Order: sequence, then C-alpha cells, then structure tokens
Amino acid sequence: MAGQNCGVTTALLGVLLLGAVRLPRGAEASEIALPHGSGITVFIKPGTPPLPVKPCYIISSKRYKTSLTIKPGEKEVFSFSCHNPENHFVVEIQKNIDCMSGPCPFGEVQLQPSTSALPTLNRTFIWDVKAHKSIGLELQFAIPRLRQIGPGESCPDGVTHSISGRIDATAVKIGTFCSNGTVSRIKMQEGVKMALHLPWFHNRNVSGFSIANRSSIKRLCIIESVFEGEGSATLMSANYPDGFPEDELMTWQFVIPAHLRASVSFLHFNVSNCEKKEERVEYYIPGSTTNPEVFRLQDKQPGNMAGNFNLSLQGCDQDAQNPGILRLQFQVLVQHPQNESNKIYLVDLSNEQAMSLTIEPRPIKLSRKFVPGCFVCLESRTCSTNLTLTSGSKHKISFLCDNLTRLWMNAEKTISCTDHRYCHRRSHSLQVPGDILQLPVQLHDFSWKLLVPKDRLSLALVPTQKLQQHTQEKACNTSFSYLVASAVPGQDFYFGFFCPGGSIEQIQVKQNISVTLRTFAPSFRQEATRQGLTVSFIPFFKEEGVFTVTPDTKNKVYLRSPNWDRGLPSLTSVSWNISVPSNQVACLTFLKERTGVVCQTGRAFMIIQEQRSKVEEIFSLEDEVLPKPSFHHHSFWVNISNCSPSLHVVGLGFLTAWWPQHGQPSYTLTDSLPLRQKVQEVTRPLKGPSTGKSRRVKKKGNWLLLIPDCHHHRGRGRWRLTAVCPRTHHLLCEKE
Repeated sequence: MAGQNCGVTTALLGVLLLGAVRLPRGAEASEIALPHGSGITVFIKPGTPPLPVKPCYIISSKRYKTSLTIKPGEKEVFSFSCHNPENHFVVEIQKNIDCMSGPCPFGEVQLQPSTSALPTLNRTFIWDVKAHKSIGLELQFAIPRLRQIGPGESCPDGVTHSISGRIDATAVKIGTFCSNGTVSRIKMQEGVKMALHLPWFHNRNVSGFSIANRSSIKRLCIIESVFEGEGSATLMSANYPDGFPEDELMTWQFVIPAHLRASVSFLHFNVSNCEKKEERVEYYIPGSTTNPEVFRLQDKQPGNMAGNFNLSLQGCDQDAQNPGILRLQFQVLVQHPQNESNKIYLVDLSNEQAMSLTIEPRPIKLSRKFVPGCFVCLESRTCSTNLTLTSGSKHKISFLCDNLTRLWMNAEKTISCTDHRYCHRRSHSLQVPGDILQLPVQLHDFSWKLLVPKDRLSLALVPTQKLQQHTQEKACNTSFSYLVASAVPGQDFYFGFFCPGGSIEQIQVKQNISVTLRTFAPSFRQEATRQGLTVSFIPFFKEEGVFTVTPDTKNKVYLRSPNWDRGLPSLTSVSWNISVPSNQVACLTFLKERTGVVCQTGRAFMIIQEQRSKVEEIFSLEDEVLPKPSFHHHSFWVNISNCSPSLHVVGLGFLTAWWPQHGQPSYTLTDSLPLRQKVQEVTRPLKGPSTGKSRRVKKKGNWLLLIPDCHHHRGRGRWRLTAVCPRTHHLLCEKE
C-alpha cells in the first residue's frame, strides 16, 4: 500500500504544480503560480550580503519591492529593474511535508517548481519533513552519491546538500555534502530537513534523491558509505565542529568490496565531561568474536579490515556545570591489501629498559591525487599512520602499505647512572637490537641518552671499529654514522659526526651526552655488523672531551674541534691524544692560519705537548698565526681552551699524516696558498730529483735551509720547519 500511495501522491503533485511556469525566453517577466494544498512557499529576497552596487528591485503589480513571497494558491507575475538580478536576489523554495497527519509522499523527490520556471537566481530548495519519533525516514542518493565537507570548505560546482534532523524541538545538523562521494543513504527518525543549493548558472533539474519509509532506527541517524574501489572518505559527528548531542548514538555503515581492506583514523576529536556512562566508539567488525569491539576516542582505531563494518559514536550524560564538548572527525581509507599485511613481525622488547620505538611516515610533499595509506598495525587489527612500541613487552605488528619506503623508524633508549659507586667502571653495549633490524622499514635514528651523576662520573665511548670524523676534507661514505652531542639541558654542543673506518679509538666526554646512530641508505642492513659502541662509566674529569687517535699510517687523519660551525662554548677545553707508532713520523698541519677568536676576558690558547719529553708549546688563538706544520716522532697531545666570553668562534681543524722515519713523504702537505707560493719561489732554481743533501737559499735576508728532514740536520744552530716543497717533498727549514 505504501508503494501505491507513493506513486499516487507523487503523480498528483506533478499535476498540481503544472501551473508554475516560466514565460518564454527573452520575456522580461516571470510567472509563478502555486496550487492550493501544495505545501510550497517561494521566497525571493536579497542575497546575503547585498553587493554595494546600483540598487535593483522586484517589480510586481507595478510596485517596486525588495522581497516577494508567493504562498500556496497564489500567482505572481514579476520582473526586475536591473539586467543582473542574480547579483542582488536569491530564491528559496520551501516545501513542508507532514507525515504525522497523513501519508508521506515517498519516492523520488521532484524539483517543484522546476528550475526552468524560476528566475535565474541562486536557488535553494528546502524539504522539511515532520514525522513521529517511531517512524524512520531514509534519504537515498543517486550516483555519484555525496561527499561530506567540513567547516570552511566549499563544493567545486557550487551544488551543496545540507541535511538536518531534530531531537524534539531542537534542530541537529547532520552535515553538509557535495557530489562525487561515497555517502549513499542517510537514515533518521522524527523528521528530516533537506536543503539543496543550486547556483544561478547551474541547469540541474532533478533533486538527485528519494525518500523511503523505514522502521525506527533508535538513534540519531545512520549514514551509509559505499566504496566501489580504492579511495577515502572523511566524515564528521553531528553538529561538527560544535558538540555532539548529549547521550545520543550515531552510526556509520561502510560497504567495502571483499578484495579491499579498510582502516580508520581519527583526525580531530574532543571528549566531554561525563557524569554517567562513558563516551566511546563501537565497531561491528566481520569475523570478530567480541562484537561490538569498544574503543575510547583516544585509542588507536582498527585497520586492515576486510568486508563491511559499522562504526558507532556513543555520547554520555554530561556534567551540567561543565559539560565540555564531544566531537569527532575521522577518515576511512580503503585500499588493496599488501603482501606485508599478511606477515606478522614479532618485536621483542621484553628485556629492554627505558626504550621506545616509533614507526612513522617520512616527510613527503602533499599530492591532490589519491595516495594509498601507509599504516602500521598492532596485532593486525589496530592500525594507525604511526605506532610507538615501548620496552618491557613483546609486540606483534604488520604493515598495510603499498610502499614501505614511505615509513621509517626512530628509537630512543636511556642509560642512566644514579649511584656512582655502583656504576663505576661498568659498561653497556650500544647496538641496535636485532628485532628492529629485521623489520622491513628503514631505521632513521637510534639515539642513546647517556646520563651520569654531575661531577661524579664521566663517559668513555669505545667503538667496535675505529672511527673517522666526518669533515669537509674527508667525508664519511658509509651507510650510517654516529652523532655525538651534549644531553645537558640548555647546552647546544656537539662533538661531531663519526663513522667506522678511521683512527679514533676512544672518545671521552665530561657529562651527559646523546649518541645517535643515523642511517643514510638501505644498505645499512648489510653494514649493520660494523655498528657497535661500548660506553663505560669512568672517573670524572674536567675537560669537555678527550679524543684518543691511533693512526693507520696509510691514511691522513682529518680532525675538527667540537661545535665546528658555532665554535667552542666559553671556558671549554678539548684534547686529542695522538699516538705515533714506532719508526713513524707524524706531521701536524692546521687547515687555516687563524681562528678569528676575540676574547673579552681570559685567554684562548692551544698547547702541543710531546708525551715523552713533556716539552710543550703554548700558542695564543687570538692574535697569533696558528703553528706551521710540525713533525713528531713520539706520541703527543693537542689541547685547545676557549676564553669567556668569545666574540668569535674557535673552530680548529687539523691534519695528521705519517711516513717512515728514514723515507720520504708520500704526499703533499696541505698548506695555505701564500706559503705554497713562498716555497715555490724559494725552490724554483732547484732542478732534478732530490739528492738528500742540504742546500742553503737566501731569501729576503733570511737564511732558509732545504733538506730532507729538519730534525736530522747536523748543521750548526737550531732550525725549524717552515713548509714542505710540493714538487720535491723536501722540507723547508728556517734558522731560529
């Protein structure tokens, strides 16, 4: 019977409204006639806001009006006093449908009067349907269905659908929608108000929806969202961004093709202050033995779900004095399952302490095209774009992602000592756990925060393989490196980047530091065996850092002072303990002539000390030129100390190289350009290979001696090294 009534009523309305017609194109007047009992009222009124242009009026019965109302049983012929009325007026067509006192006109909803019978203005059709609380009403939307938009958003074609319900006498906004989406049906009870806005230039002549009768749904509304393939939908709670009605229930039903998987992400939400019950979301998930599955809004939401599912938002009884606000905006992402989604990885952190592992998206450029989501799933069900695992437990995770290179991992572990008597001489291995390395996601950073009691203990780092410091002159080319930096609050101080394959066998630091292993390429997995540091708690010392350098005589060693680009902090001292193997000679060269430091109080200086003889040279870093290249037959110290405060940075870089004591150097020393030119000028007259004999050359009143080795010259007087001849590799020695 309902279907017959529907057909009869719809046909009857079509007959009754044939009187609303538009005069032929080109006529200046429009005519609208509304039959008695049609329930339709037409309002022509100024647009909001009115444009600050020449006034325009409605001309009706030879009178100029700013608005016009046409009620059922009335007929109006009118025109406008301007040629562009669409810039001044809008037309609103309201139809009241009373389903409480008689049968409802179920079926396809018509645009009445038709758009061709209306003046060329922005048009809003409003259907206000009133029904009993026990009667459910269903709005069915034809393809291409609807897409919900949030506050401040607009539809590309200007066509919008605004849908509201009611709770007793209170209106509740369900949402605003555009075309081309997934929303296929919206079910409500106790009535519905539907508004369709069409811009004046749009020639649409169908409503695009129908109304059906349903039994009571016993909740505020149900929104059905149908996915035909991969895609996403963003949906919002009723009244969003305002508060969800108190103690109400709202449900979303999702229809998902069997070959696809769905994941839910909460984009924005707030919770209210509850007196009774608890705000929550409930899922009816296919295959779950615990339906409904209940989650708090703060929880990670389910993902990697196969098949249709429902999501419901349940409010609570709010505190009357301080109710707060409940609102929710979320996204459902539907995509093809990936190979990794069926593989479970066990990450065993049960034996770890004070450690966390975060798997998250890499920073990427945003794209307007649909991009499949990249999710990390805990226990294959709770999925999110990022996931943090903590120590003390075992975790089972999987990935729902089309390209795992879009993710990376960052981990942090704290190793602290609170009792210096217990920690003294104890050591810890700094290695990435194997359970992390087996994951199919690249490790970005693994940071160890090493904490010691102040002024009680210091730290010593010993690598599995000796380290090379990353410098401009000799960059690291490994797939990973270590960043060593201070972890003292408020101190911006770093020791540098280091990688395996160098000459640094130990780094001692005064107080708290962080050591960060940073990877640069997927090949880190193949080089993971090269990673490994051991940290030990050692007696406290006052220098900021001490580097122990044991060279490989085949290579030059480039070293930089900490905080290279910003300079040493005030009153900071750093040392290098450089070993010289037996039967070898080390040449120490500084890579610039001056440090550029200026002190207000105190002095900035450098000490070079021979460890065997204890002979030391002290150089001011403010005014003096840095020492020229010097040769050392035995191990030696290099120490730099900054003043307080310095107006310019102390950044010191130097080079140490080795060759046999009784052989000639196999390299050309790095000198500044003026010094090279000086040497070339002095040695230009010399021709042919070196004979090992000394030659005296007089240059600008100074006697210079060109010999194979300053230290082995047995001539009278004391001579010091000035430079190295770049062509013959002889040493240029100057008489003191």
